[in-house]
Amino acid sequence: MQPACVPLCLIQGATYRDTLRLSQPTLVYKAIQSIPAEAPVRLVVPDHGLAADWPVWVRGVAGMQDINREPFKQRPWSAKWLDADTLEINALSAVGLKPLGGQLIYQAPVDLTGCSARMQIRDMPGGQLLLELGTAPGQGLTLEPAGTLRREITAAQTGALNFTAAVYDLELTFADGTVQRWAEGTVSLSPQVTT
Repeated sequence: MQPACVPLCLIQGATYRDTLRLSQPTLVYKAIQSIPAEAPVRLVVPDHGLAADWPVWVRGVAGMQDINREPFKQRPWSAKWLDADTLEINALSAVGLKPLGGQLIYQAPVDLTGCSARMQIRDMPGGQLLLELGTAPGQGLTLEPAGTLRREITAAQTGALNFTAAVYDLELTFADGTVQRWAEGTVSLSPQVTT
């Protein structure tokens, strides 16, 4: 597997938080049963198969062209999980429309049950270690079983960094002992402004 190339932009002395969604390469297709004419948009998709908020595409809905997006050609919608049969897309309203049909499409989440993760920031590939995060309590990385990884670098940690260019890598160790580099990239550091 080729790791995702995702740049990391930090501000010295500021807390950094983000969420990564780790997904399988294959697509899952589910029929949309209904889209009520309300805001925000709710997709009723019996047994949609998601366990948390997740990026999704929608294809083939009649009566609401704005909701349709092609996988990998357009950005996915951020869908909020409401229950096992319902997702919400807060960015859209179906009020006054009569949406009909269509498909929900998404990449299945990676099962992170029993996994651990490690992220290292170095001054250059294989160079001096500047910061390391892990999944032990308080180490900055949190894994959720349904493909979600949350990162937090504290204000104290970013305040202690001082570089012009760096790189990072993020590795996952699965329950069976398999280790995969999931993401890597450059790290930029915006200096703290002092007055």
